[in-house]
Amino acid sequence: MKIKDSDILIVPGAGNPSPFHWLTRWQDNMSTARRVDQDDWNRPQRETWVNRLVDAVGESEKPVILVAHALGVLTVAHAAPALTGKIAGAFLVGASDWERPELKATYGDHSFDPVPRQPLGFAGLLLASSNDPTCNITKAEAWARDWGIHFGNAGEAGHFEPESGHGPWPEGLMAFARFTQTL
Repeated sequence: MKIKDSDILIVPGAGNPSPFHWLTRWQDNMSTARRVDQDDWNRPQRETWVNRLVDAVGESEKPVILVAHALGVLTVAHAAPALTGKIAGAFLVGASDWERPELKATYGDHSFDPVPRQPLGFAGLLLASSNDPTCNITKAEAWARDWGIHFGNAGEAGHFEPESGHGPWPEGLMAFARFTQTL
């Protein structure tokens, strides 16, 4: 599938990425990309975030490719049962493990726990890092298996953010292009 033939929905995690983050850069450079905005990026609530994603998919006129990072990955997993039919695929990067007490404590929200374990119902790729401080790579691989999607080990890539050297992230863009060609 060509990017121009799809609606690219950018699904960020908590905090909303800066202009230097690869998600923002990709959004700015893909003509069919738009961000799924949330009312409060610093106080995520599962029901609100999931509903916002479902609404954005419903407004799309073309097949949808989701591009999610961190808590955005879990938002996709929670929303998946309501997304069947319009999703061509999901490119998921650096899932955050909100089953870990320290992440729940940071944002004061427990509604993303437990992480869904049923198949997403659409094609996907979950990229994880062997040294991501927010999610153990073994757990990320188990989620990909449970979700029925492909898994990619990106090596020591941190949390795929500017602080770990992922501003423009050309390697990620090449992986995304390869992924879209499989759809």
